[in-house]
Amino acid sequence: MADYVEGKRAVIEALRTDVPLKKILLADNAKREPMIEDILRKARRRDLPVINVPRAELDQKSARGSHQGVMAEARPFPYVGVGDIVAAAQAYAEEHDGRALVVACDHITDAGNLGAIIRSAESVGASGLVIPNKRSARVEASTYKSSAGAVAHLPIAQTANIGNTIDRLKKDGFWACAATEHSENQMWEVNLKGKIILVLGNEHDGVSNLVLEHCDMAGRLPMMGSVESLNVAQAATACMYEWLRQNW
Repeated sequence: MADYVEGKRAVIEALRTDVPLKKILLADNAKREPMIEDILRKARRRDLPVINVPRAELDQKSARGSHQGVMAEARPFPYVGVGDIVAAAQAYAEEHDGRALVVACDHITDAGNLGAIIRSAESVGASGLVIPNKRSARVEASTYKSSAGAVAHLPIAQTANIGNTIDRLKKDGFWACAATEHSENQMWEVNLKGKIILVLGNEHDGVSNLVLEHCDMAGRLPMMGSVESLNVAQAATACMYEWLRQNW
């Protein structure tokens, strides 16, 4: 299924931030006002084809009905295999005193959260990120924006079974730590030194019990204020930097 960026400002932003695009679709009755002209200029610079189509075709392709007469079709994201992430992590560990981080997302559903997690993972030097291939957010055009471009620099794999993938990494010397508010241990009381799989749960239910069974340890972030929990992307960032602090 094709992934589309809809609307004038969104298409301009995608062109500006180098989201990999296949083509621009422009309504045949679109007025050549300044924003449309800007899109056409940027498309020419990137050698992207601009195809005039009936507005009804854009209406049919639009998921939100907000295309404003212009849409951009994004290229499919080049996922890697889990084995590629394992190899990258082993190579990283050899060069960084035995430390490596792989992030596993247990059915995170919001593409914006996924992008923010990718941004933090890349910033701490994670070797890769693993997501389920079903019932999960995937890398799409909006992910490039929320990751601030980091998605282009971090290997990402899809897997049919997060638990089995955790077990595979454990056979290669990793320890799996779940980030969960139900843990008795605060995250900085957990030993995160060395090669770690940080397991993150989805926005509503957290890490599932099935996935928790594959984890060696768990940690939580203490909440000192009135709110009960952090957004998963915020919590992920704090946990990743705790891994980096312990391995610094």
